[in-house]
Amino acid sequence: MGKSLSEYIEWLAARPNLIWPKAPVQKPLNATPALKPLENIRAVSWCVYGTLLTIHDGALRHVHPQQLRMQVALQKTIDEFNMWNSMSRKPGQPWEYMLQQYGKVVEELQMASTKRKGDVPEVDSSRIWFKLIDRLLRNEYEYDRAFYGEPEQLAVKVAYFFHSMLQGVGMAPGGTATLRRVAQAGLRQGLIDDAQPFSLKQLQHALQKDDPTAGLAGLISPELTALSFHFGVKKPSPTLFAVAAEQYRQLGIEPSQVLYVSHRLIDDLAVARSQGFRTALYAADAHTCQVQSQDLKDPQTRPDRLITELEHVPQLLGV
Repeated sequence: MGKSLSEYIEWLAARPNLIWPKAPVQKPLNATPALKPLENIRAVSWCVYGTLLTIHDGALRHVHPQQLRMQVALQKTIDEFNMWNSMSRKPGQPWEYMLQQYGKVVEELQMASTKRKGDVPEVDSSRIWFKLIDRLLRNEYEYDRAFYGEPEQLAVKVAYFFHSMLQGVGMAPGGTATLRRVAQAGLRQGLIDDAQPFSLKQLQHALQKDDPTAGLAGLISPELTALSFHFGVKKPSPTLFAVAAEQYRQLGIEPSQVLYVSHRLIDDLAVARSQGFRTALYAADAHTCQVQSQDLKDPQTRPDRLITELEHVPQLLGV
C-alpha cells in the first residue's frame, strides 16, 4: 500500500540532507486598507497560493519560465527517484531530456482538457508524472512499492516533490491565526484556487509548521473546496467559480454571503465578483499583487474591500 501522502511529506521534512527552496519574503506594498465591516457574511473562501501560502510568483506553476529552476527541480527529481537508469540515453544532461518529455506531456494533457467557452484548461500534475513513470516502467524502472505504493500513488508523491523543489512555499504571516479566528466565530471556510492533488496536504504541513496544534480539518470545509485539478479548469475560468458558488448554495449560503480573499484581482476576484461573491484584495506583497489603479476604480473589477494583512479579515467580518 505504501506510505500515505501525509506520511511521505513528514518523512521528507525530517530528512536533513534535502535542500529546499526557501519561501519568499513579502515586499510590502504602498497600499491603504479599506476595512469597513461587511454585513451578512456567513462564510469566507480563500485563495491558497499567494494568499494563505507564500509562494514564488504568487501561483503554482507546471512549467517555470526560468529554465534554471526547471533544471534544478527536474534533476533533483530524477536523482531522488532513481529514474536515470531507465531513461533513454540521449546527448545532454538528464534534466534536458526529462524537460522535453515533461513539456510534451503537459501540452498533450492541456489539449485534451475542457473546450468550454471562456475556460482555461488545467492539468492534474499527478497525471503528468504517471505518464512519465509509465514510460519508465516499460523500460524496466524499479522502485520501492512497499514505501511509495502503486504507480498512481508514486505519481502524486513525485508531483509533490517536484513542485516543492520548483517553488518555495510557506504559511503567510498571520494565516494560521486568521483561519482560527474565523472558524471560532462560527463562519464556514472554503478554498478556490489553482491547485493540485497534494495542495491540501501541503497547506496542512505549512499550518503545522507554523503551529503544531493547528489542523486543517477543523478550519476548512472539504465540501467547500473548488480546486482546479478536480475540474480540469483554472483561473480565470468562470466554471471554477460557478462550481464554488453552487457548493455554497447547497449549504444554504448565497455567494453574496461569502467573502472571497485573494491577492489576484483581474483573473480571480473580478471573476468571483461576476458570480456574486463579495471580494477582498490581499495587497501585501509587491512581487505577487500587481494591480493597476484604474482596475481598483472600475465597478466591474474593483474589490469590495482591500486588506494589507490577513489579520484584517476578522475586522471585515466584525469578529
